[in-house]
Amino acid sequence: MQLFLEDGSYLLMNEGIDCSIPLTASEENPTAWYVAAPSFEVVRENGWIGSVNEGGSVNFRNIHFNPHGHGTHTECLGHITPTVYSVNGLVNKLFYQAHVVSVVPTLIENADGQMDSVITAESLGDILDALKAEAILFRTLPNDTDKLSKHYSETNPTYCSTDILPILENMGVRHLLIDTPSVDRESDGGVLAFHHAFWGVPNDLQHDKTITELIFVPNEVKDGPYLLNLQTAAFENDATPSRPVIYPIHRNEEEQ
Repeated sequence: MQLFLEDGSYLLMNEGIDCSIPLTASEENPTAWYVAAPSFEVVRENGWIGSVNEGGSVNFRNIHFNPHGHGTHTECLGHITPTVYSVNGLVNKLFYQAHVVSVVPTLIENADGQMDSVITAESLGDILDALKAEAILFRTLPNDTDKLSKHYSETNPTYCSTDILPILENMGVRHLLIDTPSVDRESDGGVLAFHHAFWGVPNDLQHDKTITELIFVPNEVKDGPYLLNLQTAAFENDATPSRPVIYPIHRNEEEQ
């Protein structure tokens, strides 16, 4: 199936690229923020067993997980405000103009003596100049597949410097996606500088902006423009599991 766009370009609907990490009940599931692995537990009530393997009629399991700590998730400003605003309904378009950007983070010595890996304006250089996009997907390099099962707690993962915010603002970015657990430093004393600045908390609240963390953009995906279908579960919460799917944009031969 083809989907034609107003400018004559088109998408092939069988070419969607899933940039999410599946949730699994195992130690192979990525974790962050000191949480244990997710658990999928068979429901057992009054002799009834929710497991076909154990003689039940259906499989019926409770799932225990944390959106922020267990995989790909999308969050809103309710993550850092006294009122827990819900992310549900904020992703209200089928497709967003998006750009995939591979970036080699800058190494910076922090005040505590640790070497931090940071996405800075210097890291981005001029690659985003004159680009316009509603969403940006940062793929940090090296892009090892251990991101699919990494336990991030106490590893000081890559984060974002607030000096990239003017670049994102100039692009028109409302949805930021990144393949690390957070846009802020793991241990920053609760400052969360990037979260606050991106969402304008407390003085200029940006309710329509989202941050999606712990994505994984496969190595075979080229940098450049895509259309993003950001699928989110209907949780009334500050964050929800999500599934970003990107589609390559094709142009007719006569327009190339």
